[in-house]
Amino acid sequence: SQANFEEDSQEQPAVGHWKTLMPSKGSKEESETGCQDAGGVDETQSTEQLNVSRLRSSSVEIREKGSEFLKEELHKAQKELKLKDKECERLSKVREQLEQELEELTASLFEEAHKMVREANTKQAASEKQLREARGKIDMLQAEVTALKTLVITSTPSSPNRELHPQLQSPSKTVFRKGHGRNKSTSSAMVSAASQNMTPEPVNHECKEVDSILFAEFQAWKECPTLDKSCSFLDRIYREDVGPCLDFTKQELSELVRVAVEQNTLTIEPVASQTLPVVKVSAEECGGPKKCALSGLPRTCKHRIMLGDSGNYYYISPSCRARITAVCNFFTYIRYIQQGLVRQDVELMYWEVMRLRREMSLAKLGFYPSEM
Repeated sequence: SQANFEEDSQEQPAVGHWKTLMPSKGSKEESETGCQDAGGVDETQSTEQLNVSRLRSSSVEIREKGSEFLKEELHKAQKELKLKDKECERLSKVREQLEQELEELTASLFEEAHKMVREANTKQAASEKQLREARGKIDMLQAEVTALKTLVITSTPSSPNRELHPQLQSPSKTVFRKGHGRNKSTSSAMVSAASQNMTPEPVNHECKEVDSILFAEFQAWKECPTLDKSCSFLDRIYREDVGPCLDFTKQELSELVRVAVEQNTLTIEPVASQTLPVVKVSAEECGGPKKCALSGLPRTCKHRIMLGDSGNYYYISPSCRARITAVCNFFTYIRYIQQGLVRQDVELMYWEVMRLRREMSLAKLGFYPSEM
């Protein structure tokens, strides 16, 4: 069997060893298609490799450009930080300089304030000294005036005072003195004569009694003096004295006069020493030397008034001048009290206010001195 098998194998060739000598068309097309497929695969692989290389190169370029951009930005940021540091240093120096200047200015202001306070204290002391001296002079002048009044009353041509005129004394009563004589001043001689040998002028002593309501109102006003008409003290005086005293026939002009008196802007001057001004209002409103502008009555006007800085003058009669003057005197005194210039007892100030109120009452009733 083995021999037969070998013989059979030698006689029959193997199928796998056959080779085609001339390829057919189908086999040729298949080979070409395979070659094309192999070439397409190679081209695709090469394209992909090219794309990968391009991507790698582009990524490298991007990294380089990004690094360069970041370096530039970092360089710019560093420059800006340096500039900001310099600006911060400059601002800190400016702040220190301003603080130093502020401290110096504060010190100079405090020094100037202390200097002003010292000067004010010095001036106040000097003013108080001058005030004391002025009060002493006023007392002396009042004594001299009293002595002169006494001299005028007690020594007349019909009955002269022999003590004041030694030449009229008899020789037997003349006293001789040794040494040099010294002439005294006229005021001291009059004061001594008035205090020794002169008959005093009879004085009418009037009885006075403090009204409790008026005095309480004045005391309340004196605690906080003001020119506001709402307080009870001034409200009463406005109703009872100031208002009626400044109530003239010409109502509009009367109101202007009242406002000027309250604001202390009223001017009264004699007519004789002034020339006739040029005014914008009519002659009837301004009055004239023979007609009062406030009452509208024909009167001899020796004075005229000007309200503020208007430049318009109004002629007034002596009676109207007395009424305006009485109100002005009252306001002047209460302004002095408000400013602290009156240093008297409260009761004395009260009686002075009552005296000024009496002058306003008399003036509004038509009583006025002859020299008006």
